Amino acid sequence: MAALADTHLASANRELPGLLADDALARAQVEADLTYLVDTGARPVTTMPPLTGGEIRRTGTYAPYRVAIHNARPIAGSLSLDRQGFTLTRHDTNVADFHDEDEVRRVYYPEMARLVAAETGAARVEVFDHNVRVEGAPDRDEDGIRAPVRMVHNDYTAKSGPQRVRDLFDAAEAEALLKTRFAIVNVWRPIAGPVETAPLAFADARSIAPEDRVPLDLVYPERTGEIYNVTYSPEHRWYTFPRMERSEAALIKGYDSLEDGRARFTPHTAFDDPTTPADAPPRQSIEVRTLAFFED
Repeated sequence: MAALADTHLASANRELPGLLADDALARAQVEADLTYLVDTGARPVTTMPPLTGGEIRRTGTYAPYRVAIHNARPIAGSLSLDRQGFTLTRHDTNVADFHDEDEVRRVYYPEMARLVAAETGAARVEVFDHNVRVEGAPDRDEDGIRAPVRMVHNDYTAKSGPQRVRDLFDAAEAEALLKTRFAIVNVWRPIAGPVETAPLAFADARSIAPEDRVPLDLVYPERTGEIYNVTYSPEHRWYTFPRMERSEAALIKGYDSLEDGRARFTPHTAFDDPTTPADAPPRQSIEVRTLAFFED
């Protein structure tokens, strides 16, 4: 695992490129369908295929809802992981090939640990997982490539956040770490840009009521996890960063152990942008998941 901080990054990464650079960026919002869970009272289950490939199997009822998705670029400098639950930062990487898993773990994991530490003030950051996603790919192919997820979800729950710490550390260290504040922060980056197909939409965490979140069993061949699906409410407020580039990274807080009113869960989803050109290249992206531990 990669760890610890590089605090000089924080101020430099606030310089974001291209605000309102063209008509596509200048739009105030688009309207698009997002796929939500319809809560029937039955607990949904998603069964993941093995790493060798296959299709995802899902139970549960899902439906599209038309929502307004606002351009967050004009307010990017005021966004906070503790308020809205997501931010955008400028960040360059030394990775040459994001499809080379060894290079990603050797080069990108330490870069992301330093970035999350700088952006959050965490005393310790551990990178523990990543996914490469390509628009048009199967659910999971034999190389581990996945398709974008077009379903409103949050990657962790009040139960599975602490469980992830227990899964990754030995019992004594895990229990010690769980006595302090920690957060799970994902970093999402285009492998190539600008992103025009299947961009990400982020919900303002403050607009999601506790009753909107529904636990879902996420069944892997080796373990069972838990995430949140989300049921629709007209109170939800959605944002996106149009045409993200490889030199930009979105941070998404998926869990926070503190229950003091700050953002704890940040639902998100890929969506079909109606302004996407017909000849736009498929989206390619990488997301890493990190554990950020804070001092008392």
